Amino acid sequence: MEFIDFLGFFLAILVGFTMGLFGGGGAILTVPIMVYLFKVAPSLATAYSLFVVGIAALNGVISYTRQQLVSYKAALLFGIPSLLTVFIARKFILPSLPKELFAIGSFTLTKDVALMIFFSIVMLLASISMIRGRKVPPVTEDASTWNYPRIILQSSVVGLIIGIVGAGGGFLFVPSLMFFTKLPVKKAIGTSLLIITFNSLIGFIGDVMEQDIQWDFLGLFAGLAIIGIYLGIYISQFVSPGKLKVSFGWFVLLMGVFILVKESLFQ
Repeated sequence: MEFIDFLGFFLAILVGFTMGLFGGGGAILTVPIMVYLFKVAPSLATAYSLFVVGIAALNGVISYTRQQLVSYKAALLFGIPSLLTVFIARKFILPSLPKELFAIGSFTLTKDVALMIFFSIVMLLASISMIRGRKVPPVTEDASTWNYPRIILQSSVVGLIIGIVGAGGGFLFVPSLMFFTKLPVKKAIGTSLLIITFNSLIGFIGDVMEQDIQWDFLGLFAGLAIIGIYLGIYISQFVSPGKLKVSFGWFVLLMGVFILVKESLFQ
């Protein structure tokens, strides 16, 4: 095994670790690792990301469920609309995009480059949200106060983003759950992982017949991510999620800038 492969599989543990700690962020790491270290095509990397994030999140859900830190009602309300739009994006929107989107002179914007640029923009927006923070309403968990139409619209948009970039959506779902359903942060993380599980795996199903999947490679990567998610859940008991969220936000910002610069200037 070459050093670059060893580094990539080591970082697979970090993928799960961030999910266990923050309730999301796995795809933010998985897609760049797949593309830049393992040289996987971006369209296939997003499919792999959905599987890895979904399997890791499933194990996280088991742990949070034992601690009674999952809101099934919030998961259904956020999960069903986003699940539908994830499947639509993976099954119909992405396959319909041409390999070359447009050309201006000698410059040609390909589908793979466009996916990575869009992914980097999502990362930048998410990082700004994590760094700046957002004033969260007082915790009540009273479903009678929920704004149902806004929640459905929000989750549908998140689902489209998830489907296009191959993200699990936790970095979008956790703050949304805290703001719209007023769940405490730990319960928002557990609920987010449940939503991520179904969204990611359903999205991956839309890719199985379209992509040539290397199951041995994918299984090893996902297995290491599972180890990482249990480590993250364990560590989360001893650290402040708020402080770590800001630090992770800066890390995501740097990665987003790196991908954007690389894909825009070095093609």
